[in-house]
Amino acid sequence: MGIGERSVPYPEAWEEQQRLHALRVADEIPDTVLLLEHQPVYTMGKRTNPEDLPLDGTPVVEVNRGGEITWHGPGQLVGYPIVKLPDPIDVVAYVRRLEEALIRACTDFGVDTTRVEGRSGVWKIGAEIPGAVVDPSQVVEIGKLTLRMGLPLGIDPRLAGPEYAPSNAGQRGDDRKLAAIGVRVARGVTMHGFALNCNPDMSWFDKIVPCGIRDAGVASLSGELDREFTVSDALPAVQRRLAEVFAELPEPALTR
Repeated sequence: MGIGERSVPYPEAWEEQQRLHALRVADEIPDTVLLLEHQPVYTMGKRTNPEDLPLDGTPVVEVNRGGEITWHGPGQLVGYPIVKLPDPIDVVAYVRRLEEALIRACTDFGVDTTRVEGRSGVWKIGAEIPGAVVDPSQVVEIGKLTLRMGLPLGIDPRLAGPEYAPSNAGQRGDDRKLAAIGVRVARGVTMHGFALNCNPDMSWFDKIVPCGIRDAGVASLSGELDREFTVSDALPAVQRRLAEVFAELPEPALTR
């Protein structure tokens, strides 16, 4: 939809999402993914805590996705899949597929990433700390995953994909999130999506508590690769991996 000098204001992308969502609900278009860079903006999902907002009063756009507060802007590849999910609708499985596409893309870039128990998104885990003592209060209950959407949900192990890194209960250094995910499903069709940090100005994240997570960090592909890695560099692999993963979905039934 627009990257670089053609970066897209958030209201314009939101209007286009709503237009495409209505068309997909009516089966007038196929599944579609908007890929773009935004002009700088903070957005907050339904579960955002007031204490996580910018300390300096910077304006924040309230949106109807799951998740909490995050930042979008130059150097970040944002994807908004407008996808009709098969029945029975399984939001957890859909989030797993988004993660899987981005994990595969990061592998293409030479960055090994994973999921982390209890947290959605794509992560670079911290280094193990020799002799560290695990804090039992920070261990995520096995078989549960919090999607940052308000409730812990049980996971069908058949849908979990690759193994998760265990929750960080003090046994390793700070985990770092490379891609955030926040979604909404209305009338069986998805909205909102993911944000992959390529080479953004990371100081934008300093004003907020990204996704409400206080005990982990935020990272970029440029930082992990120790070289400049742009949205344009990421775009072909992300497109290919999204198409690959979504091709594995069963076809939804037509509604007309």
